[in-house]
Amino acid sequence: MNALTLVIISACVLILSYRIYGAFLTTKVLMVDESRVTPAHRLNDGQNFVPTNKWVVFGHHFAAIAGAGPLVGPVLAAQFGFLPGTVWILIGAVMAGAVHDLVILFASVRYDGRSLSEIAKEELGSVSGLATAISILFILVLAMAGLAVVVVGAVKNNPWGAFTISMTIPIALLVGLYMYKLRPGKVGEASFIGFALVIIAVALGPTVQNSGLAQYFNWSEKALWIILPSYGLVAAILPVWLLLAPRDYISTYLKIGTIAALALGIFWVHPVLQMPAISTFGHAGSGPVVPGPIWPFVSITIACGALSGFHALISSGTTPKMISSERDLRLVGFGGMLMEGFVAMMALIAATVLAPGDYFAINLAPKTFASLHLATVELQRLSSLVGMDLAGRTGGAVTLAVGMAHIFSKVLGEHLMKYWYQFAIMFEALFILTTIDAGTRVGRYILQDFLGRYVYKPFKNTNWWPGVIITSITISFAWGYMLYGGNVASIWPIFGVSNQLLGVIALAIGTTVILRNSTKMIYAWTTLVPLFYMVVTVFDAGVWSVRWNYLPKNDYLKVSMIIIMLALVVIILTDSVVKWNQIITARKAGKSMATVSRRLTAK
Repeated sequence: MNALTLVIISACVLILSYRIYGAFLTTKVLMVDESRVTPAHRLNDGQNFVPTNKWVVFGHHFAAIAGAGPLVGPVLAAQFGFLPGTVWILIGAVMAGAVHDLVILFASVRYDGRSLSEIAKEELGSVSGLATAISILFILVLAMAGLAVVVVGAVKNNPWGAFTISMTIPIALLVGLYMYKLRPGKVGEASFIGFALVIIAVALGPTVQNSGLAQYFNWSEKALWIILPSYGLVAAILPVWLLLAPRDYISTYLKIGTIAALALGIFWVHPVLQMPAISTFGHAGSGPVVPGPIWPFVSITIACGALSGFHALISSGTTPKMISSERDLRLVGFGGMLMEGFVAMMALIAATVLAPGDYFAINLAPKTFASLHLATVELQRLSSLVGMDLAGRTGGAVTLAVGMAHIFSKVLGEHLMKYWYQFAIMFEALFILTTIDAGTRVGRYILQDFLGRYVYKPFKNTNWWPGVIITSITISFAWGYMLYGGNVASIWPIFGVSNQLLGVIALAIGTTVILRNSTKMIYAWTTLVPLFYMVVTVFDAGVWSVRWNYLPKNDYLKVSMIIIMLALVVIILTDSVVKWNQIITARKAGKSMATVSRRLTAK
């Protein structure tokens, strides 16, 4: 199949979905009200609640949700062939992921920007609220470690990438000061300055790498185990307008620009997908790259490219505190997820344009690859062009970088492939880091909520500095400890299951919100359908992983973690079904139900 055909189909599906289904959800199902004062205005504190331009919020939200998932996930899932991943990305992003993100963002805006666990407590009761809080903290630590371990693999001993990524921090500080202090409201000027400086930083990367400055950016794996959590700690403490929002915003230019350039490259080159529609791997019960059969693991592995529970933490964390008007919800919540779906499609294409033998040679240890009896096609030539041995570089990041560089080099010449490869590595790391900083801050919010409710009330105040510092250090240390000595093979599988379990929780809460608020209860099927699918998919994947992956290896820690998470989800689902029955019974009887919108209007 020609990759160009897949790009056109994907773009048409996603654009039409935004115009039609996105409009239906916002106007009919959620009934957004542009006249309602949002928490960003009502609770404006200049620190966490800050009314922000819709494009800046979109940039922050997209950068925060689009981490390793839409890049690495589709690359790993390419082992099953291009068709399973394509179908799940397009259907999942529209019918599940975008709905999930939009509904939770709407609910959090209506609940004064509160976290998912607080919303669960209000909608389902204290038991589900506690179970959700524990689940989120549990999953968040795994998510941050899972995302960071990909950055370590991409940036270690790579001065070019390390320099460019480092420079985005002072650039973000400058843009934040410019937009909010020097020239308030001049978003266009700030955008131009930030974008120009990022491009300059990218262009200077090769010079730094070939100069004496390289020693300061030649970070080892051990150094990154300290640097990454330290950065997350700083991002969690500083005011959101100073570092987090502007860094994510200007990074989005590079992210979307690179993906757009990749799409144009596909238009120019017309590469053919060399991976078959459905490969032979995964039919016999397990694949060589991703342990598990095609279903349910194609939905587990792709994760953020179609549906991700992690998005609920951003949609009920930093983003709702910045929404200036409810009319921005469709662009930020629904549109942000669809853009991520397109990114996932580009990643899948970049992986599947490689010959199957080359793909598996890169993604498997040499001994495992030899057992497949596949011949490589261009591996040696590609290794020569990028200047390093590509065999056995597992984890997905290198495969994506090679695929992207391969397409770009067909346009501008193979003599530049070394530079395109380094650019792609930097691009991936930057993509992931913007999720790490927002995720750490969200973890701080959630831990403050939890401690404020069950330990010491002042923790609930997000501006109480002792609480800010204590919780920021705790979250950063927790995922940093998980990162220490970890690798993609040990962290990513359990991250995938736990991430989608959080999606199940969020969809259950979203269904309750819709049942309470919508004019027609039938609208609840917009969240119930993806909820049913994900319940069956995630529980099947969890049981399979325990039985066939972790128990045979005597990995009882991961077995315990999966069992605990499944048990917490069962508690929340049981509470949800009971609450749904109460709401449906009351509405059929014509009784007045206290809804989110009425509760806030009364306030």
